[in-house]
Amino acid sequence: MLLAFAVYGFPLCAFRLLNLLFPVKEGFSQIDEKRFSPWWGGHQIQAVYIAIPQLESVLRLFPGVFSLWLRMWGSRVGASVYWTPRVDIVDRNLLDIGDRAVFGDKVECFGHVIKPKHGRLLLYVKRVQIGRGVFIGAGSRLGPGVRIADGAYVPVLSDLLPNECVQKKEAAVRIPDAV
Repeated sequence: MLLAFAVYGFPLCAFRLLNLLFPVKEGFSQIDEKRFSPWWGGHQIQAVYIAIPQLESVLRLFPGVFSLWLRMWGSRVGASVYWTPRVDIVDRNLLDIGDRAVFGDKVECFGHVIKPKHGRLLLYVKRVQIGRGVFIGAGSRLGPGVRIADGAYVPVLSDLLPNECVQKKEAAVRIPDAV
């Protein structure tokens, strides 16, 4: 029990305390300034799960447990979300996911991006919003601020850039002629 708390409980409690005292704010900031960055502090706490993804893969083997895990970090996750064992969530507190969303193998979700600009490091943080009944194809990568509409389909190996929106597209249905 002590080992399970050390691996799963302590980092989560530390993150929740940090987020209570220094909440992460969406938007732009300089990551390399002397002032403390709440996002950076929270990211360092989550680093163990980024470095050792098997720790969270185990949670995905049990229905509902990984969704509960993300909710405990601050994400909003609907009911009956399907996670494949190799989904990579980098910012566990920056997700909004509707009911019955499906994540294909090796999908990656990022609630942040860091870009060099004028010799400084610019940090952009924004929640990823995934609607109800969304299917995200294997190998897709979702950047910060991505919004996927209810019922939308994201094709395999899609790269969704920061703030990109994906709308639901109605599939053409061909009805064969009566014989």
